[in-house]
This record gives sequence, structure tokens and C-alpha cells, in this order.
Amino acid sequence: MLNMNNEEALAVIFANSYDALIPEMVSERLMASIPFAGRYRLCDFLISSMVHSGIDNISLIVKKNYHSLMDHLGSGKEWDLHRKRDGLFILPPFVTRDNTGVYRGTVDAIRSVMGYIRRSAQKYVILTGSHTLYNTTYDKMLRQHIETGADITIMYNEEHEFNRAEQYDDLRLTINENGRITDLALNPYMPDSPFMGCDAYIMEKTLLEYLVEDAAAHGEFDFMQDVLIKNVNKYRFCGWKYNGYVARLNSVDAFYKHNLALLQPAVQQDLFNSAHPIYTKVKDEVPANYCGSGSARNSVIADGCIIEGEVENSVLFRGVHVGKGAKVKNCILMQATYIGDNSELSYMVLDKGVIVLNGRRLSGHENYPVILRKGVTV
Repeated sequence: MLNMNNEEALAVIFANSYDALIPEMVSERLMASIPFAGRYRLCDFLISSMVHSGIDNISLIVKKNYHSLMDHLGSGKEWDLHRKRDGLFILPPFVTRDNTGVYRGTVDAIRSVMGYIRRSAQKYVILTGSHTLYNTTYDKMLRQHIETGADITIMYNEEHEFNRAEQYDDLRLTINENGRITDLALNPYMPDSPFMGCDAYIMEKTLLEYLVEDAAAHGEFDFMQDVLIKNVNKYRFCGWKYNGYVARLNSVDAFYKHNLALLQPAVQQDLFNSAHPIYTKVKDEVPANYCGSGSARNSVIADGCIIEGEVENSVLFRGVHVGKGAKVKNCILMQATYIGDNSELSYMVLDKGVIVLNGRRLSGHENYPVILRKGVTV
């Protein structure tokens, strides 16, 4: 754990705010609990990065479909967050005189938990979404925030490739030679800056409270548009650059691409940096079992899998069964999926518990992977 005064910052994660990006995968879960990389959930990367920064007051604001998240996080033991003071909190909607229990936007979501934020002992708050993955620590970002006297610091990285089909909440930063942000643009038609926000922000609690209450008083509900962009020239905004691998899961294509990117050693070593490992819920399952002529090449195979067929260039989550003579290539198979004998799959994303019967042929395309919803039988 790094040397960061854990009384300096608390962390708040928006667990539901990007559910619309991958509707096929959030009918029974929320964005923060979408599985990734064989045995993890998206929230594992954010929470682990916060824990390695010495942050021990972490909360997730949830709106709906959060039962799978509660089951995954439990008491927070795997992240050393089961404690008497501070720890890990899931904050569901609740009705008060000022809050209807239905969030109209991220401003409403923050405002509904402002009592919790106000009571916390920490001075600063780190806000993040849940669809952007990276493996870093926030202590250097917070140190820069304090040393520069910034009002708000935004994490960003450089993205020189532009794909309009995947553009969603694409926050572009214009930064001068002093590191100060002079302009913010949301989903620009032709981005003139390679600096792209990583959906992570630091500011003082008191400033957050003022900005949120001011936005609500003017009938404004979107944190990015109505708080950040509106105030970029009023307050001192600074950027903190992250140079590692960043995965933005803003579509099924992006989910597919970034899972398969783990087959590249450089990406795998970056996202699973041994200096600050990614923690997740522990499940005591047997190692993967290769039966008969079962084989796997260039693939991520989680524990509990039974491989009787051929697997290539794929990511298999826990408890996947690939039957005799089956061929799985360029696929993402989530927990407890079953592939029948002599079936062939390519460029497919199978959600949890999907059953593919014997002899089926299912195929998407490299640029258009096909997804099957949770529990479907084909």
C-alpha cells in the first residue's frame, strides 16, 4: 500500500450511470458488476486502485439491479474494507423530503448521498464512473491536485484513434503548457485534442456540495455538462495524465475488443500490474480440467472450466464447459456457459449461463461480435 494519508480522500463510484452503453448485459445487473477478464468485475479494478492508494472510505451509488453487486462485494473483505470505521458502502436510492428516490442524472445521484459525503472525515472526494478500466493509484493525482492549488483535477490519457461509433461521453480536454484545462468538449464531431477524460475527478467536498446544489437549484442534472463544462472557465481545472492502458467499455464491440486485448502480454501486464494487484471475490473452485483431446491456445481460461474440445484466442470465465469436438475461436464465454458437443462458435459473446446445444454453428464477425443474453438456450 502506498503512503497516502487515508484521511485526505474518500471515493464515490457511479455504479449505474453508464448502463445504457451495453443494455444487453445489464438487464439483471449494473455496469459496475459486468464480468471482465475471466474472473473479475468492472468495479474490482476501481476499488483495488483506490485501496492501493490508501483510500479506505469507498462508496458505490446504485440505482437498480444491484443485487449481483451486493453478492460480489459482500462485506468488502477481499479488499480489506470490512472495518468499524469507514469501509465499503453500497448506497441505494432512498426517499426524503428533497429526494424522490428516482435519479434524473448524476447530479441527483450525488445530491442524494451528500449527507454521507458531508459526514465523512476526509477533505477531498474522488468521483469515478464504472465503465472505464485502468490499473493505477490516485495518490500522485491527489498530490498534484493539492500542490497546484487546483479546484478540480481530471484524469486523462492520450487517444489518437477516433471511432465515432463508440463515441459516448467522450470528454476532450484542451490543456495549456501549465497543465491547466482551458476548455472541455463533450462528444465533439471532430475532436481537436487527443486528451480524453478517464471519468475520474478530484475536488474538495465543500466545492462539490456547492456545485451540486447550484446545479440542482437551476434544474440541471448532468454532472459532466452542468457542473464540469459549465464551470471550466470559472474555476481552476487541471489535468493529470495517465500513461497506462485504458479500456472504455462503451459498447459490446469495446467489451469484446478489450477482453481479447488481454491475450497481448503487454496489456495483461499493465492491467494486472503485480505492484498493485486486482482483488476480487474469492471462489474456491478446482483448476481448469482438459479432458481427452481438449486443448486451448492463446486464451484466458478461468478455474472450474472443463475443456473437451478446442479453444483458441478466447476468454473463458469460471465454470465453462466446452464439449467434445466443439470448436471455440475468438469468443468471450462467461460463467457457467455450456457448449455442446461438435458445436462451432466464432466471434461470439455469451453471457452467464448460456447453453449451446450439440451441433450448433454460431458466428459473428470480427467487427460485429454477436452477443447472447444471460440464460439463453440455443
